[in-house]
Amino acid sequence: MTSSKLSLAASARDEIRSHARDGAASDPPAEVCGVLVGDRTTTTISASLPISNVADEPRVAYELDPSETVAAFDEAEAAGHEVVGFYHSHPESEPVPSAADREQASWPGYVYLICTPDGRLTAHEWTGDEFRELDIDID
Repeated sequence: MTSSKLSLAASARDEIRSHARDGAASDPPAEVCGVLVGDRTTTTISASLPISNVADEPRVAYELDPSETVAAFDEAEAAGHEVVGFYHSHPESEPVPSAADREQASWPGYVYLICTPDGRLTAHEWTGDEFRELDIDID
């Protein structure tokens, strides 16, 4: 990825925000997660696919269900799209990469989008060493 901007379809943004609100409303609140689908060359996200969070402590961590994640990659490819990255929520903290997010990031060149229940979003590209924040344009 070479752009410092991310184009995000309004429909995908709305789905991610709704998913984040649902996770925050659970008892106890839980992080939600999913896959971002679109075009990696233009850093465009046209859709989001929710994935079950299978982390041991979903209140403060996320782990994408492996089989659902593979299915999401297959679904994106079958539709002629690519996985651009991943999203997760921070139900009780700011939408910035946490220490745990940094430790678990393992896809250099992919987008990591973070959403809060009140709808704030940030997007970051994982360089392999650090997160580089991206500007978000809503389409």
